[in-house]
Amino acid sequence: MSTIHLSQNTTATPEQFIAGLTDFGPGRAQLFGNSTDDYLKVHSESPGHADVTEGSRGVWERLDYDWTDPHRVTMRTTDSNLWGGNSGHTYILTSQPDDTTDVDVFVVREGKNFKGKVLALVVGSIGRGTFQKELGKTAKAIEARHYGS
Repeated sequence: MSTIHLSQNTTATPEQFIAGLTDFGPGRAQLFGNSTDDYLKVHSESPGHADVTEGSRGVWERLDYDWTDPHRVTMRTTDSNLWGGNSGHTYILTSQPDDTTDVDVFVVREGKNFKGKVLALVVGSIGRGTFQKELGKTAKAIEARHYGS
């Protein structure tokens, strides 16, 4: 199992960042490089919750989204072709006095098969830089969309 902690500062408010995280419409790949429209399926959605399958490049996971806390979004993996166990993502959003938001992300990857276990090791050892770069792109894309402005 690999756990990666990422940090990013953004000019988006926590509300705007959550709106971006929970925008399951077409073009999601513009916000998240690892989520293409070909894989995207919203199974159900209710206030503060969604059941969504997403992925790209042969890797997919079904996630139980919970954003009932205005400063935290949890995405628990409920099914995947690679990930099992405690896999998922947690976003913690902290408003700063300078009107920016600190975004802390925890990504847990627990492989459920041989390919998943190997990829979890790779992600845990050399994948952090890629995840950090993608988080930066996501923050910039959310800022550009002006959610809730």
